[in-house]
Amino acid sequence: MSPSDGPPAGTVEGPELAPFAEPERAVRAPFLVTITLANIGILMVFFTPLQNLLPRYAELAVGADGKERALAWISAGAALAAILANPVAGALSDLTTGRWGRRRPWILCGTLFSAASLVLMTWQTSVLGLAVAWTLVLIGSNAAFAGVTALIPDQVPIRQRGVVSGLVGMAQVLGVVAGLIVVSYIVTDLHAGTIAVGVLIVVLAVPLLLVVHDAPLDAAHRPDWHLGTFVRKFWISPRQHPDFAWAWITRFLMWLGTSLATIYLLYFLKDHVHYANPEQGVTMLTGLYGLGTILTAVIGGRLSDRSGKRKIYVIWASLVMALACLILAASTTFAMAALAAIVLGMGYGVYLAVDQALVTQVLPAAVDRARDLGVINIANAAPQVIAPLIAAVLVTSLGGYPTLYIVTAAVTAVSGILVRQIKSVP
Repeated sequence: MSPSDGPPAGTVEGPELAPFAEPERAVRAPFLVTITLANIGILMVFFTPLQNLLPRYAELAVGADGKERALAWISAGAALAAILANPVAGALSDLTTGRWGRRRPWILCGTLFSAASLVLMTWQTSVLGLAVAWTLVLIGSNAAFAGVTALIPDQVPIRQRGVVSGLVGMAQVLGVVAGLIVVSYIVTDLHAGTIAVGVLIVVLAVPLLLVVHDAPLDAAHRPDWHLGTFVRKFWISPRQHPDFAWAWITRFLMWLGTSLATIYLLYFLKDHVHYANPEQGVTMLTGLYGLGTILTAVIGGRLSDRSGKRKIYVIWASLVMALACLILAASTTFAMAALAAIVLGMGYGVYLAVDQALVTQVLPAAVDRARDLGVINIANAAPQVIAPLIAAVLVTSLGGYPTLYIVTAAVTAVSGILVRQIKSVP
């Protein structure tokens, strides 16, 4: 048996054990609303600091001349921790027993830890201090995200996963937009805005914790735990599970493209487009991007559910996003950047909905859903380590922002094309 084939000998797995059963009952409005709210809060913490707060902290710490490199090191170092936090928290949640279930304890503790770390960030004045605080923020928010993400294969039947993933995708964009609105228009003070984001991740997670029925895992049915086995199971053999491997690769490339496109958006408006108010400009572009996503996410997910097909939607969505990146590469005015933002959002909405549904259909074993999704989520976090470094070189040494967005378009298009290699999902 390979490390990813299932639980150790002597453990129970299958439809007779509720936490590991394949869900059949349709989820209803309370679940849909609360998982959407929880994702809004978590994604607000992922991206609002990255797009607005951290660039401002970095400039305060080192000044205007070194802000790009400072932000790159702060972001890259923290993303390394996120790479580990998500799958480890997911794997531990698979083994969690108790009447609160497997996912809820990690969602609660993760959101509280992330909020406390955001408060800690307000006290930092050095690049090292900011890097440590941001690392702690990402550890907490990724632990919470691991629990929330696992609720989809735990609770949602396959026939609804496109729609639910569409709502989650829409929530991710709403989280970014809402966070930027909060810190750009409502709580504009840097420190107060940081604390406000921390409060919101907790407030928006509470309804899900109260509504969701998270089936507890009986201690007698918990897979045996050994440190060596626990570590080895994070390796999922591409030879034995090729579709899972291709899903990982394509997700990695897509998030690399997304990270390249967004990491220097504030500086792009300030230094290339010369927009008068770049902070609010980022909010406006993100709002247009969010509008595009909202228009297509649920519709794309529903069409995919009805047709039973996933790959064709992911491919076309990726190509639309690549087109948007080419528009950004040619942008010299805010109007062109705005057009690119709404096109990007329309492609991204379909991608988020359908690709997430596709991923849940290639997981190797029901007993390790959260761990395997955590491994997939490494593909979300790993690009955040390398994208700032790649982007810094492209912007400062290899042609500036047009080169950055041409490279982004190429990476995004390749991501979509490689989805064709997945064979078990139509």
